[in-house]
Amino acid sequence: MKQDHKVIAEDFLKKYKNKQPKWGFNGLGYIVYKRTYSRAKEDGTLEEWPETIARCINGAQKIGAGYTKKEAERLFDLVFNLKCNFAGRGLWQLGTSTVDRFGGNSLLNCWFTAIKKPDDFCFIFENLMLGGGVGYSIRREDIHELPRIKRGVDITVKNTNDAAFIVPDSREGWVRLLSKVLHSFFVTGESFDYSTVLVRSAGKPINGFGGTASGPEILIAGIEKISGVIKDREGKKLRSIDVLDIANIIGSVVVAGNVRRSAEIALGDPDDYLYIKAKRWDLGNIPNWRAMSNNTIYCDSYDHIAEGVWDGYAGNGEPYGFFNVMLSSKFGRTGEKAKENCEGTNPCGEISLANKECCNLAELYLNNITSKEELIECSTLIYKTQKAICALPFIHEDTNKIVHKNFRIGQGITGICQATENGKLDWLDDCYKALKKYDKEWSKKQGLPESIKLTTVKPSGTLSLLAGATPGVHPAYSQYYIRRVRMSSEDALVQTCREMSYHVEYVKNFDGSLNRDTVIVEFPCQAGKSAKLAKDMKAVDQLDLVKRIQKEWSDNAVSCTVYYRKEELSEIKEWLRKNYKNNIKSVSFLLHQDHGFDQAPYEEIDEETYKKLSMAVKKVSATKVGNGHVLQDLECEGGACPIR
Repeated sequence: MKQDHKVIAEDFLKKYKNKQPKWGFNGLGYIVYKRTYSRAKEDGTLEEWPETIARCINGAQKIGAGYTKKEAERLFDLVFNLKCNFAGRGLWQLGTSTVDRFGGNSLLNCWFTAIKKPDDFCFIFENLMLGGGVGYSIRREDIHELPRIKRGVDITVKNTNDAAFIVPDSREGWVRLLSKVLHSFFVTGESFDYSTVLVRSAGKPINGFGGTASGPEILIAGIEKISGVIKDREGKKLRSIDVLDIANIIGSVVVAGNVRRSAEIALGDPDDYLYIKAKRWDLGNIPNWRAMSNNTIYCDSYDHIAEGVWDGYAGNGEPYGFFNVMLSSKFGRTGEKAKENCEGTNPCGEISLANKECCNLAELYLNNITSKEELIECSTLIYKTQKAICALPFIHEDTNKIVHKNFRIGQGITGICQATENGKLDWLDDCYKALKKYDKEWSKKQGLPESIKLTTVKPSGTLSLLAGATPGVHPAYSQYYIRRVRMSSEDALVQTCREMSYHVEYVKNFDGSLNRDTVIVEFPCQAGKSAKLAKDMKAVDQLDLVKRIQKEWSDNAVSCTVYYRKEELSEIKEWLRKNYKNNIKSVSFLLHQDHGFDQAPYEEIDEETYKKLSMAVKKVSATKVGNGHVLQDLECEGGACPIR
């Protein structure tokens, strides 16, 4: 990094030596930070919090954030004290050589594509392997454009040096193999064989984005499964359920390949019977790979929701979410018209996106901010990094075109349910107007388009843990609860967790078998006295809060997984009938108890159980907390997005 990009100097950092912010949840935030965002330095030691912030701000300056020295140092102090933060991906990658190589793709982790041509599957594969999450449309009007499947195509693996295609040992190589397979089935009708002799063996480190290689076996198995789905439709066109399965299989390859949650959201038609039943595991014969996506229906009005959609709300399947593309495309904040070109959304549903567009997020910790002026200061300073990221080049030309046209960002607030009784929510409207004004001025000064939209509420997970915030608009799950986190079975931290007496078990598949590549670690947690609890909020209370924040803050969307009980369904339906069309852009639901998940991200426990579990846990030693594999199910509430 050139010296003139170092707006945070070593002398300034000395002021923060041996200082710590007020980490969330009695120090758990520090553990999560060290485990997730602290990078190894040249001497082999890991960054401490001031060093990470300096890397990020200097890295932002390098890509064009345009901070003055005074602004950079003020932003440093705000981030240090957990008033605001970069997106998780930015916190991990800003200031690294990976940004030089991959541009904007290295710093952003949410995408959307409408699946209309075979290469759209490759777009999903590539961005998942880069650590991103992908939303995709499987509407009839989109997938109908896919060609008819050719007959008699056979794809075989031949692990010799004379195969027709030798798969390179790289992300690009895996994508090229998938592209060739799809080209054979959709275009040429020609069979071929391939070899994986160059692909590194399982356990080898992956540079840049982190994680370890899975070896060639998972790729071979994935190609075989994808080929099987396609061959079943020889001479015909793919159905939505087939497209869903191919995308889910791609996700399962990425999960095993780099041990991260493969974040996908599928968006389908509200009357697509096969799609609506895709995750009704009580019906049996549901492939394990369908766990890879959250499923949502396009729904512009409550009247569009078929009765069959509600069948999965009884705990016998995963409830489908709703996405209001009409409201998203015509309005920003509720009642404020906006010129928009969106077609779908990202995996958590907080950002409406055009085809091939991506999210660009940041975080404001409302629970830690002490005044409206400080909120506006956080917002305008972190904005400059987001705007600079928009101007970067991206891998795909379609993404370059739409991102550089829209300059869409999503500045999120978290800790909302810790701010409902102290008047802080009343600051949001003024902050939004100040940010809108600042965007107009800064864009003109930099010669950039004004951002089509600016604000959001994402279901923040890891970043909220750092600051002790309730995630996004969500209430605390309960006063006492178990928080389950997925880790690679090979991760050295798993043994550390066992030694500290945390409960560890293998992930269970839909069919009851065990996934021995990934484990679940259970952490006993206490929400804190100031937090609004899910048990004290009816489902419609949560929806009312979403409605308010959509009106006062978010011009993109408010992502919310509404906790509900079975007896609340009639009240939920009535609320949606009256309010959904003009107030809600996206929403999903999760049964508060008896939801059918053996290993749900959260499980309510009583005080006695909490004390018993927490007393058994040994004190954390900072020397044991290191960076390696990615912790999963933390970046967003419910585990929809990867961490970084």
